[in-house]
Amino acid sequence: MIHSPRAARPWRVRPAAARALAWCGAFAYPILLYVAVLNENEPTGVRLLLPAALSVLALPLLRRRPLPTLALVLAGSFAATLLAASKLASAYPLTASGQAWQIGCLQATVIDVAVGWIAAVRGRRTALAAAAVALAVQIATAAFHRSGQDAFLSAVAFLVLMLALAVMAGHLVQERREHAETVRTQAAVQAVTAERLRIARELHDMVAHSIGVIAIQAGTGRRVIDTQPAEARNALAAIESTSRDTLAGLRRMLGALRATGPEAAPLAPAPSLADVDRLLAATRDSGVRADVVRRGERRPLPADVELSAFRIIQEAVTNVVRHAGTHECRVVIEYQEDELAIEITDHGHGPASAGAGYGITGMRERVALLHGRFTAGPRPEGGFRVAARLPVPVEAR
Repeated sequence: MIHSPRAARPWRVRPAAARALAWCGAFAYPILLYVAVLNENEPTGVRLLLPAALSVLALPLLRRRPLPTLALVLAGSFAATLLAASKLASAYPLTASGQAWQIGCLQATVIDVAVGWIAAVRGRRTALAAAAVALAVQIATAAFHRSGQDAFLSAVAFLVLMLALAVMAGHLVQERREHAETVRTQAAVQAVTAERLRIARELHDMVAHSIGVIAIQAGTGRRVIDTQPAEARNALAAIESTSRDTLAGLRRMLGALRATGPEAAPLAPAPSLADVDRLLAATRDSGVRADVVRRGERRPLPADVELSAFRIIQEAVTNVVRHAGTHECRVVIEYQEDELAIEITDHGHGPASAGAGYGITGMRERVALLHGRFTAGPRPEGGFRVAARLPVPVEAR
């Protein structure tokens, strides 16, 4: 069966019609209240149901124009009370105290809702001014309820209490909304900062390793270019290969940063522990031999664990190439049931302490993001040691 597009559209009230309906409801509320007061012969409040239901129509108007809505409700309530009091010369409303209580509560409820909304969406001064005006009008209205001095004082106390509760509720709603907005802003700032730190770590790990290898190879080629042309040629080839790999990695990262939309994705898979052998082969070409020892049952790990482990090994080996002054180091990768342990050691004459460089800081941040443990420092027997323990999530064990 084929349905026409017109028949498939859901029925909706147009904005202009909704606004007109809201204005009509706000204007009709005091009129029906006046009619209900004059025609209520029993203290049941049945006739007040129509004004109470009609006051709901003013809610859309209250959302868009809270101050005019409050002014209209106050003026209508006071006018209805004044006209009814003049119409019923004996007592207002009628002769039953129950009717006065019912009508007063309806008026107070509608006015307090309007004041509470103003307190929630406007400033503190505007809310207090609106509450003061509303309280003055309500007290003036209660004066026409000729039920005795004690009843008048009780009514005033009730009005003050209800209005104070409405203002407090509005302020609480406003503070909660402002707090939620502050939390969202802080979360956005933290997300941007975390992304900048991640990019900085990736760039440092990628560029620092490559530049270190290129510097070593360039120095080797410069020293042997006259006596050993073949070694110089190999050094230049290593420089070319490393430069091309680094340039390709930078292009991939810039492409991922420029891409927008949910369909944006990295142009190449992130490095993992499977790429360690290729990394150490490039290190070997720079004159530092790295022996890899793998323990435990090798198994695929979550991508963030694999990437962090690879970057830690890359940075630690780069530090050996640049600072240790040795020709060999040892890399241990141990697969345990609940964590991945990594250790890089050398016998060189590296720094006497862990230092405050970006490399050590970046490795420590990576481990902290995964809630792991990280240590870096000189060994008692000489050399330097970098160790990290990365916890493996339960679902990946």
